[in-house]
Amino acid sequence: MATTSDIRNGLCIRYNNDIYKIVEFLHVKPGKGPAFVRTKLKSVTNGKVIDNTFSAGHKLDDVRVETHKFQYLYNDGEFYHFMNEADYTQIRLLEAALDRPDLMKEGEVVTVIINTEDNAPLSVEMPASVILEVTHTEPGVKGNTATNATKPATVETGAEVNVPLFINEGDKIKVETEKGTYKERVKE
Repeated sequence: MATTSDIRNGLCIRYNNDIYKIVEFLHVKPGKGPAFVRTKLKSVTNGKVIDNTFSAGHKLDDVRVETHKFQYLYNDGEFYHFMNEADYTQIRLLEAALDRPDLMKEGEVVTVIINTEDNAPLSVEMPASVILEVTHTEPGVKGNTATNATKPATVETGAEVNVPLFINEGDKIKVETEKGTYKERVKE
């Protein structure tokens, strides 16, 4: 059993007959009334995100998990297939278990969170940033750069990312996986 003081990003808890992963949390101590914790919970079974507020000291049923490194192999339309780097066993997951599947390219090494009770994979954590090649973007228009102007660009995985005007097709860019935003251009 855990309490609200143990809440952190990535903690898996059993709540409403489902397993949820804490995506965001905020401890709130109002001037009047008791303290509470405002959370965003993501279901590891269907990917649905809900908001929930726990009062301070509330008991939580935490789920014991292990993390393992897996390599992303391919997507067959319904499932995403991964291979354990230690023993070469393969698993497949539904898209709902993945945080940002549109930023994952084949061969990418990710961390898979596995429930220790039944060895079922719960979710996939990607690295903080990934390097992707821009496959399509419109040329930047000169003259309207008074502020940080951006344009949409399609990367090799099919995801669309807003990039600065100086980025061209064929450039490699670093993308922050949590928000799906452009970070910097990568020189080779």
